Amino acid sequence: MRVLLDECVDARFASHVTGFDVQTVLDVGWSGISNGKLLELAQTMFDVFVTVDKNLSFQQNLPLFSIAVILIHCKSNRVQDLLLLLPDLLAAIPNAIKGEVLNSGV
Repeated sequence: MRVLLDECVDARFASHVTGFDVQTVLDVGWSGISNGKLLELAQTMFDVFVTVDKNLSFQQNLPLFSIAVILIHCKSNRVQDLLLLLPDLLAAIPNAIKGEVLNSGV
């Protein structure tokens, strides 16, 4: 599965998300792009979008996009905090359904 980590997820976390083709928004040159346009672009190249942005589902009509979204509920976006939830994320990625938000680390 092709996974895109949102800009708000520490890019260093990508190296820990193993078993999948993982890139960051920075890797693909999409930094600073608004969420709607970002999801539009992401759905053409990725299966799953991972974010810590709790407002995303309120700002965007996610069922309109053909990409699954995983929302990590984490104390912060620092790598050490994200690593605590890594097992949950790795388990969630294969179960993510396009057009839906899957909560991880709740």
